[in-house]
Amino acid sequence: MKTYLYTTIRTILIAIVIGCSLAPLRSSAQKATADSSKMAEAGVKKEVMKATYPKAVGYLSFIFPLVTVASTTTYNFNGSTSIGFPVGVNVLYSDKFGFSYEFTPTIKAGGGTSKMSNLLFDPGTMFRFQHGFTFISRLAFETSGRYGFTPVFNQVYARSRDVNYFVALSTPVRFGNSAPSSIGLNFQSGFTFN
Repeated sequence: MKTYLYTTIRTILIAIVIGCSLAPLRSSAQKATADSSKMAEAGVKKEVMKATYPKAVGYLSFIFPLVTVASTTTYNFNGSTSIGFPVGVNVLYSDKFGFSYEFTPTIKAGGGTSKMSNLLFDPGTMFRFQHGFTFISRLAFETSGRYGFTPVFNQVYARSRDVNYFVALSTPVRFGNSAPSSIGLNFQSGFTFN
């Protein structure tokens, strides 16, 4: 039991250190904008900055599977701990639509040992909405032999000049490899480069 607890705490601390070391020093939930009345007084014309498309942005994150339901229910941090490190590129075609390419290596620790247990490739379409909310419908192809799809509900919660921070909940549905069908719930957090 002590070994399991030590391994779990170590895995969580590693994820926190990696996330903090990659984060910028300053960020805010809103972008600073110039006061239009002061700009008018100074005789400065207000220009609207319009993003040019297509645009590619990369991202880094980590993901914790919280629970998986198949023939039995499996909880993360109960006997073993899994953490994934999704990295990818989002190709944005407009303010409302894009395509995402993601690779997720997963590390599993338990019983005093750890190993890379799976590599997931999950491309998907992005439907972008106001206030930083995005719905991503992903296909899923795993080196473990499983396949399926993953709906992702993503929300940007803080913005800075260099990165946007996000959190996401996903519900992976998997089939194949002579195993029962499964559905799960994952928590993801990370940042995209602007």
